Amino acid sequence: MKRLFIATSMLILIMVRVAHAYETPIWITAEGEAYLGEIETQKEVKERAKIDAQNKAVEQAVGAFIKSHTLVSNNQVAEDLIYAAVRGKIEKVEIIKEGWDEKDRNLYKVKIKALIKPVYPEKGEGISVKLSLSKTDLKEGEEVKIFYQASSDCYIYIFSVAADGSVTLLLPNSINQDNTVKAGKGYQFPSDEKIKLQAQFLPEYKEKAAEEKIKIIATRQKEDIIPLGFQQGFFKIYDAKQTGMISDLVKRLNQLEPADWTEATAVYTIKR
Repeated sequence: MKRLFIATSMLILIMVRVAHAYETPIWITAEGEAYLGEIETQKEVKERAKIDAQNKAVEQAVGAFIKSHTLVSNNQVAEDLIYAAVRGKIEKVEIIKEGWDEKDRNLYKVKIKALIKPVYPEKGEGISVKLSLSKTDLKEGEEVKIFYQASSDCYIYIFSVAADGSVTLLLPNSINQDNTVKAGKGYQFPSDEKIKLQAQFLPEYKEKAAEEKIKIIATRQKEDIIPLGFQQGFFKIYDAKQTGMISDLVKRLNQLEPADWTEATAVYTIKR
């Protein structure tokens, strides 16, 4: 099969498929509670308990929205990471049960049923990244460079996504840990002669062309978003069986505010 080669090592990627996301609101049941303080009224405590229940319902719903995009098999993972920025919006709340705890009369409990819809960030909010390649139609043996520019100071993570079920983290790498980017400044990868990106087919690949992708994730702060992979040459590799890499990445990105991260994808084709 064909692959993009880095120096002398091959870049491998994942055959990806996006699972269907929740597009409509879902009902979530959750419980909340609050303690009566010395300077609080009973009305304030009841309100805090309801807010606690609503927050827990939203948290459960977001987990369900994300899960709808996660792994559908060991070698099929979600391609578009923007769904990791999903948030929940309460459309309707029904009180199932509420009252003071029988054992602790200062504890107020509420059980609710909430209708929650998924909300995705609008394009243009927060960080934005421009991504392009020196060539998008490559012949075997040709080199390619990656060009990128961010709207804000941020940290960049560059991945090569191949068609055989694995992912390679290009930046940061073992010889270049600095992935900082200044707002408005143009960058390229590779940035020196130590690394080359070269299009190659593997011997067993018989088709005349194959499509692969370069994906960039940008975060406003330096984040530990990349789980451990195995090292091959300069780069971390995640084979098709390491689906936990995508799951961990999605969970970490969802903990960030939508305005504090973004992604971009560039597609290229290798032809004989």
